[in-house]
Amino acid sequence: MSQPASAAGSAAADSLPVVVIGAGPVGLAAAAHLLERGLEPLVLEAGDDVGAAVRQWSHVRLFSPWEYDVDQAARRLLGRTGWQAPPRDGLPTGGELVSDYLEPLARALSGRIVTGARVVAVSRDGADKTHAAGRADRPFLVRSVVDGRVVDHLARAVVDASGTWSGRNPLGTAGLPAPGEADAAELLLGPLPDVLGRDRARVEDGHVLVVGAGHSAANTLLSLVELQERAPATRITWAVRGQSAARAHGGGDADALPARGALGTRVREAVEAGRVELLTSTTVASLEVVAGGRQVDVTLARPAGALRLRVDAVAGATGFRPDLEMLRELRLDLDPGLEAPSALAPLIDPEHHSCGTVPAHGATTLAHPEPGFFVVGMKSYGRAPTFLLATGYEQVRSVAAHLAGDVEAAGRLQLELPETGVCSTAQPAVIGFPTGLRHGRKAAVGASDLRR
Repeated sequence: MSQPASAAGSAAADSLPVVVIGAGPVGLAAAAHLLERGLEPLVLEAGDDVGAAVRQWSHVRLFSPWEYDVDQAARRLLGRTGWQAPPRDGLPTGGELVSDYLEPLARALSGRIVTGARVVAVSRDGADKTHAAGRADRPFLVRSVVDGRVVDHLARAVVDASGTWSGRNPLGTAGLPAPGEADAAELLLGPLPDVLGRDRARVEDGHVLVVGAGHSAANTLLSLVELQERAPATRITWAVRGQSAARAHGGGDADALPARGALGTRVREAVEAGRVELLTSTTVASLEVVAGGRQVDVTLARPAGALRLRVDAVAGATGFRPDLEMLRELRLDLDPGLEAPSALAPLIDPEHHSCGTVPAHGATTLAHPEPGFFVVGMKSYGRAPTFLLATGYEQVRSVAAHLAGDVEAAGRLQLELPETGVCSTAQPAVIGFPTGLRHGRKAAVGASDLRR
């Protein structure tokens, strides 16, 4: 399916696959659309299984029902295998999204997915980014590492759907890690810890600091409140940078996704009942590991002066940023602030848009000066927290049509999204991802695609 880089001189462009980076929901949807268009996809996934990032929040329930979580080309491909679609109004957990959708889809894409293949670089075969002459005629060279070995693939086009799960924003301010943050890594829980399951022993009857004002933070807070009912000594402190936690409260009854609206209401009630101590206008200034590595002293900066807390664990729901290092040899046109394609940035800017007001966009908006290369899915939004899974599916439909030469279909954009008051500035709400989630046991809190 792939060809060694040495075959560049003889390989015809149309005989090469389209390499898709990432086997999450958007990456596999891209493969389904490409296949439907007569193009051969090759999906390279860094994890050991498809949906590797989703598996890390398998305990979380999405806000969005199945009707928004399944791509249409994927649905058509699965339909030919006898796959039975889940109830359209059901709310899947991350684990169910994998077992009931992504794994069957991967089987339907048999032989076109390579797991354990971490892409470390994308370039043009035989030319770095400084060479312009004949650049578009050269195939892409996609370098991956598999079992410690370097494996190069040639591609006619590349679709980067690698997401942002591994590119988490630090706890510190100014976009930088707080002093001592690296040393405290063992006491950091990540954006969506399973505090009622896998991570319970780390937090039960301890003091947990949750940092962030998004749905990921809300999800963790409500799970901790549930744990507190069984282990009353569990103490919960919540730090947000803003003057209030209103963004996390969301749209309540006005939210078009009821499960998501309920989360913000429950968080507000937990704070009002004293179950959660809320610290507003608060940032993380430093961390220091103490008590033989079992606890961490967190210094918090506040208008009234510094506050020092000794905690057993920190859940940092501070959002994500794209990993652009592997794209250094490509000619990209990125917004200097959001790190999204320049044409897309004004459409998704969280200072002006919520996730429900971002217009449909496709290949033209996502294009870069590097012909045949596209970033899609959460990574295409850079640092903006307004991504919706349904938006990603429309992106890859348009990109596949463009790569197949169907200009009319690529430009015919259609996307219906529920209006919501939940996604506001710096607050993500994803339809079918770690953002827009709630905990599986209760009408918990979600994130919005696990973002900010």
